[in-house]
Amino acid sequence: MSGPLTGMRVLELAQIMAGPTAGMMLADMGADVIKVEKLPGGDDSRGYSEPRVNGESAPFMILNRNKRGIALNLKHAAGREILLKMVRDADVLTENYRKGTLEKLGLGYDTLAAENPGLIYCAVSGYGRDGPFGDKGGFDLIAQGFAGLMSITGEPGGAPAKTGNSVADINAGILAVAGILAAYAHKLKTGEGQVVDTSLMEAALQQTYWHAAIYFATGESPGATGSAHILTAPYQAFKASDGWINVGGANQANWERIAEVLGHPEWRDDPRFATNAARMTHLTVLTAAMNAVIATRTRSEWIEAFDAAGVPVGPVHTIGEALEHPQTRARGMVVDLKHPRAGNIKSLGCPLHFSRTPTEVKRAAPLLGEHTREVLREYGYGDAEIERFIAEGTVVAGTDRSADTAITS
Repeated sequence: MSGPLTGMRVLELAQIMAGPTAGMMLADMGADVIKVEKLPGGDDSRGYSEPRVNGESAPFMILNRNKRGIALNLKHAAGREILLKMVRDADVLTENYRKGTLEKLGLGYDTLAAENPGLIYCAVSGYGRDGPFGDKGGFDLIAQGFAGLMSITGEPGGAPAKTGNSVADINAGILAVAGILAAYAHKLKTGEGQVVDTSLMEAALQQTYWHAAIYFATGESPGATGSAHILTAPYQAFKASDGWINVGGANQANWERIAEVLGHPEWRDDPRFATNAARMTHLTVLTAAMNAVIATRTRSEWIEAFDAAGVPVGPVHTIGEALEHPQTRARGMVVDLKHPRAGNIKSLGCPLHFSRTPTEVKRAAPLLGEHTREVLREYGYGDAEIERFIAEGTVVAGTDRSADTAITS
């Protein structure tokens, strides 16, 4: 692998989404990420039944590219010894087990740090490793509800709604990357490892900056506003004759341009709309008036008109439209990979771009235990010993991949 993190070795014991998101980002930036999957079955996302590509889980493949994979039974003494040996020269270990699980196996942080004092141990949990909920597990849906996100998502007066994406899981993975890199900077200066601790709850709560500001200032909890902004207007989705567009009137100058483009310059001085405070107070009236005008022309016509006036505007895409857009492709956000079973597949690219150390999407997600033999040989295990581990059920070894396809950005 190439990239700014070339030379970093990461052991990923995490599974499903938050931890694998972190591992994927580190791998994209050049880290050697070894995915250590549990036995039996491996990462639980391998079991997600649909959609599959030639029998392979599409959700698993999109989150685990660029990693090498081994399958290890940590309930076997030999499996634990293998992990401890791997820990000795690792920079990072990530896990998202319920608190106490690895400790019961004799693989808690204190044990691992005794083997490698420079180890960065990143734990992503439901609620964090302390506090009254420190022992509870967590899921994205539960975290979104706990953090208040579901009370501010959806249309006003509607039922609680989660965001369409797994925002707590994904953001927890991004926070884990930030924490790992900060701890790595400390390690490079001092040689010291440490625990990096974040959670789905905190990752969801972090998304509420504006809403928390309102609560702290007023003591009142804001509710759902649909696509509209909680602090400024007009800043939301409007329906054109053939689909939806977003219009961002986030300041007074943009609002005045919007009124001109819509053919209603008199709105600029209308006391209901003249200031942001007035527009927020009369948001329902403002939205209805704008919708009546925007409905008369197509998305592309309005986007062209607003762009020409310098007003922030954009289409409300389907996922397919977003992935197929020329700007998405120009930024390398869709990459082609070859998987040994699924065949030619596509994946999301890396959203980070470096001028001197480009990221690289080199290999598709591993088969279960695909690199077990390769990795164990690197740690000094002979072929006879590896075959014995396989026979005893300590490890599973898949078929090593013969060729990979590399894409850089």
